[in-house]
Amino acid sequence: MKDMDISNWHSELAIGQWVTLPVSGSRPSARYKHAAAVVEDKLYIAGGSRNGRYLSDVQVFDLRSLTWSNLELISELNTDKINGSDVQEVLPATSDHSMIKWGTKLLLIGGHSKKSSDNMLVRFIDLETKLCGIEETSGKVPVARGGHSVTLVGSKLIVFGGEDRSRKLLNDIRVLDLETMTWDEVEATQTPPAPRFDHTAAIHADRYLLIFGGCSHSIFFNDLHVLDLQTMEWSQPQIQGDTVTPRAGHASITFDENWYIVGGGDNRNGCPETLVLSLSKLVWSVLISVKERDALASEGLSVCSASIDGENHLVAFGGYNGKYNNEVFIMRVKSKDLSRPKIFQSPAAAAAAASVSAAYALAKSEKLDFPQMSNLNFNGVENNLSKQNIVTIDIDALKEEKKVLQLSLAEVRAENSALREKIDDVNSTHAELSKELHSVQSQLIAERSRCFKLEAQIAELQKMLESLQTVENEVQILRRQKSVLEREMELNTAAQRQGSGGVWQWIAG
Repeated sequence: MKDMDISNWHSELAIGQWVTLPVSGSRPSARYKHAAAVVEDKLYIAGGSRNGRYLSDVQVFDLRSLTWSNLELISELNTDKINGSDVQEVLPATSDHSMIKWGTKLLLIGGHSKKSSDNMLVRFIDLETKLCGIEETSGKVPVARGGHSVTLVGSKLIVFGGEDRSRKLLNDIRVLDLETMTWDEVEATQTPPAPRFDHTAAIHADRYLLIFGGCSHSIFFNDLHVLDLQTMEWSQPQIQGDTVTPRAGHASITFDENWYIVGGGDNRNGCPETLVLSLSKLVWSVLISVKERDALASEGLSVCSASIDGENHLVAFGGYNGKYNNEVFIMRVKSKDLSRPKIFQSPAAAAAAASVSAAYALAKSEKLDFPQMSNLNFNGVENNLSKQNIVTIDIDALKEEKKVLQLSLAEVRAENSALREKIDDVNSTHAELSKELHSVQSQLIAERSRCFKLEAQIAELQKMLESLQTVENEVQILRRQKSVLEREMELNTAAQRQGSGGVWQWIAG
């Protein structure tokens, strides 16, 4: 990650590199768990948290002039400008909420705030009139929550998971129809993700909802779950590529066939890598890594997509990694690759690939054929012949497309077959290693038993040695006593001999 020259920053951007944007003038207060959206070269930041205090301001960063400004709002209730603490009447200080653009409005969904509310609120900011207020919703309104994910599919918002006001973890699915402002609860089959919050979600091919990461109150996740929005079935597909560490509080955005994951952490360490999940291959890869204490290795940061001079960019802001951040980072990402990649065959990936291929062929035929035909004025035989030629070309193009898809399918099947063989080899090797492990464990148990016996024998011998030492000491004492007795006996004997000689001499005399 590097800094750039403010005077010519567009020309300095390299693909796949994070750059710190220089800022002119004042900056907003550093924060995390805010909501963010980009609308027409402007980054909007709403609310968030800092030092345990919820924030209520709306800040705007101009991606052209690289300047911050405060968005002054007008209350829908009295159409007066809201200043100071009065802003909380309509736009209360909120954290862990979501924000999306819908028409001329920014919609703020859910979040935690000091103001009590049993149900999830949908607030709005009209960017044209600067009015703000609360959208009236009906139906099965979900319970109030924060740390949930919000994903836009057509005219519907899909809300998953989160944590309610009593810190209960959720894994329900709620849908808000933005045209009727009606909530509904969706029931899905198969195994859902474990209840969680501070995860991320994405939509692929307008059919598949992907849920990644997040945490419970004690566990951090790195799993990926897929919900088929047509069959309403959960699945957990097999993922290839780089190892992904568990994380929560990360941010994500999709571009074309790629899902970009930025930051996050596990309350001990931040995640320094920017990840990319290929949605067509279901393969993880690390795009770039920053230093561990970098602002991009933070929890509670935001990332948005922005098109600048026809190029796609990621724009990141805020977060917390031991300190609160208010830097703006930008990365230019690679444009869509028009070539069709191979697809790893997991159930969800196969279904996604089929959907993408069908949509691709349909979009191609609609884009290339039908508009051209509708714009032509056909007169007489020549026009009919031209029409037939166009239809023939269309059929040929679809046939070619079919051949390409068949070749891709054949390649995938061949690859699946090779993978199955590898899996069989791995399973066979695993079985052999398991047998060998059991044999070694049995030998180890026998050796341990033998060691125990030897240790017992050694202990007995040590006791015997100690006893022998005691006996030897006693023998030494006895030997000394014997020596003393022998000397005494010798002395007594000598004395007796001397005494006997004296008596006989006296008698003889």
